[in-house]
Amino acid sequence: MEEMKGGKVMDGSDIKELVENKEMFSLYVDNKFKELDIDNDGKLSVNELEPAIAHIGLALGLPPQGSSQQSDHIYSEVLNEFTHGKDEKVSKTGFKEVLSDILLGMAAGLKRDPIVILRIDGEDLQEFINTPGFETDALSIFSEVESTDITFHDHIVKALQKLGVDQGLPPISDPWVMSNIVEPAVNSLVECTSNEIPVSQETFLKAFKETLAKIVERLKEQPVIVAHTENTYDGSAIKSLLANKFETDKVLDAALAAVPRDKQGRLSKEYLRIALDSLGPSAGLPPYGAIDEMDEVVNNVFKMVEANDGKLVKEEEFKKLLLEILGSMMLQLEGNPVSISANSVVHEPLADPSSLLPTPTS
Repeated sequence: MEEMKGGKVMDGSDIKELVENKEMFSLYVDNKFKELDIDNDGKLSVNELEPAIAHIGLALGLPPQGSSQQSDHIYSEVLNEFTHGKDEKVSKTGFKEVLSDILLGMAAGLKRDPIVILRIDGEDLQEFINTPGFETDALSIFSEVESTDITFHDHIVKALQKLGVDQGLPPISDPWVMSNIVEPAVNSLVECTSNEIPVSQETFLKAFKETLAKIVERLKEQPVIVAHTENTYDGSAIKSLLANKFETDKVLDAALAAVPRDKQGRLSKEYLRIALDSLGPSAGLPPYGAIDEMDEVVNNVFKMVEANDGKLVKEEEFKKLLLEILGSMMLQLEGNPVSISANSVVHEPLADPSSLLPTPTS
């Protein structure tokens, strides 16, 4: 894991190193397999695989199973990778092969879109308070939240919502942060402050600064770990893929390998979304269901190329549709890039995404 200012970068290098070290990876697989093999019969049933599938989905950034029809398709595809689409048990050898592919895929994804782990301990927030431009920034925030319809308490909370990790404040949308860091600081201040309505700039400025100072104190006592991700989808990865015909054909063939066919070898267009998810990593695209803004792009393109009618088509037409979808997405993203920045509080130690898989018991 590489160091960077303000945090550590999870770039997938640790996962890649684990998989490529044959002795270490074999031991890792032995531990995982032993934990999952509840009945100790030397093979994993579908039920025994489910905890691993759920944790893999979590590591990929998917919503929990059962919350999205599209993401459930991805969970099913991951399960099919292990079981080959049959209700059969998986040997340790088969488990190792598929797990290796999945972890290497996760490592490649992290190399493309690293996760920065930040330890927020009040130091950056104190620095923000001490900057010469603090009062100007605070009054600008006040002008945005000023209202005669909300209490003094709500003025301060709404102002805090305008700050984030850039200023050294953990996301207050997280319930734990709100109840353990923010509310105690705000409430202790409100109790000894006149609840004047309307709130004046002078009163707000003094209270806002004191609230932040109290939050600094609490963060020193209870630092908060935050996983920060950011990415811009501008179609450049799709463009690079489509520029290499050999690589494009290879990716398309791999995406179609798991798509079922009828007796005439035709494929249903209802599987286009699953195929797109399969080739997503090669095209720099997130799984469907992971990012709302990107889902909207996919939905618009599918509607435009009439990809949702469920008709049966020949393999070449299926590939042609996938290429058309990719091309249309590239053009949309070039014209209107989607920029995503997310901050999630890590409530448990997180070393790397492979740790989200079940860990061996001692």
